[in-house]
Amino acid sequence: MIPLVAQVKKSLFVRLLLIFGITLVLFFIIISLSLQAITEDSLTVEAIPDYFARNIDSIIEDIGAPPNLTDALRLANELDWTINIHNPIMRWSSDPENRLNVDASEYSETLTNDAERRTVNSEEIIRVQRGGYDIFLYPRATNNNSFNYVILYIGLALAALVLFINYFMVNKLLDPVRLLRKGANRIEKGDLSYRVKSNRQDELGELTESINHMADSLQSMLEAKRQLLMAISHELRTPITKAKLRLEFMPSSEEREQLREDIDEIDLLISDLLEAERLNNEHAVLVAEPVQFAEFVRSVAEQFESYEGGLEIVTPKNDEEFHLDKLRIRLLITNLLNNGMRHGEEKSILVIVSFDDDRAVLEVIDHGEGISEKHLSQISEPFYRADSSRQRNTGGFGLGLYLCRLIAEAHGGSLLIESKLGEGTHLTVNLPRHPPQSEAE
Repeated sequence: MIPLVAQVKKSLFVRLLLIFGITLVLFFIIISLSLQAITEDSLTVEAIPDYFARNIDSIIEDIGAPPNLTDALRLANELDWTINIHNPIMRWSSDPENRLNVDASEYSETLTNDAERRTVNSEEIIRVQRGGYDIFLYPRATNNNSFNYVILYIGLALAALVLFINYFMVNKLLDPVRLLRKGANRIEKGDLSYRVKSNRQDELGELTESINHMADSLQSMLEAKRQLLMAISHELRTPITKAKLRLEFMPSSEEREQLREDIDEIDLLISDLLEAERLNNEHAVLVAEPVQFAEFVRSVAEQFESYEGGLEIVTPKNDEEFHLDKLRIRLLITNLLNNGMRHGEEKSILVIVSFDDDRAVLEVIDHGEGISEKHLSQISEPFYRADSSRQRNTGGFGLGLYLCRLIAEAHGGSLLIESKLGEGTHLTVNLPRHPPQSEAE
């Protein structure tokens, strides 16, 4: 059988259960004792020893008959008792601040001919009737009310301390959960090289190890996929080149032109795939150089002025210089415009360039069919098309916006897609003045 200590060490559930159980028991005990103390009667009297009851006659003789109040006070101080003396015209007490309500006492037992034991609220007193006087004797009563409140405050403080310790221990146990959440978020965002560090031996340690193994497997699979895709793409380039050469020797015909379009389409797909894999590589390097951004966007966009729906380009009067990879930014602009023309339903397309501090903003707005809300979150993923029924020549391969997002992110920027079905699509690219990494050509 596994020892309890080992079981506690290996099980987070058992630890949390123990913490909860111990906290509950301690809290209950502390509060119960505190409430018990505060609800006790404020006046407490010690039990009367038997030898006092046996020698009550000698005590009364010391007081005298009639009672000598001076002797009674002296005797009360020596015994540390309270002595009350009553008759029809006198009510005297050796301790007027701390006394029981002796008039409400009830008979308990007879001690001598003129002495009896009585009780007041479960407290014992002795009553002696001698010479027309009622003499009451009992151990000095003490008022513990303030002491009881001290006990209550101490109890509440201990209860708060127990709760604080409980919170601290549970919070400490949950630290690995926060690390796991951080690791899961990093992996979700594509950082498959991140590993969660933990030396725990419980369920959280096992979960951490599983997540790290999962990241290893995903990284291995994606790397294998990338290598395979790169190899296939490179291998396809040779037969495509040969097919293009053979087309040049074929007689002109509609079939020849259709075949040329198909080959060009395949060639474009391969180029996009290769570029996507290069940008997905964490070691991908941008060849950045200074570019007058607005002028560069206008020069690329003007190549599409033959678009039947019309193309409007709006740039600021004062251009600004940004360090960009020109080839990749050209590809980004081209894909944005191709997307607008493909889905713009031959309506006008608006291209806007603006600057916000050290960032360049490129907007491409079409007034076409738009994209439904359920597709917006996935429209920039590879090979995703909002309408899978479309033909390739109208719907594309689903790589255009994916490449745009990769290029923008490689420059340290972002791609924002806003669209409403039936109203059109608004694409916004935000780029910093300098990319996170660059290399001179």
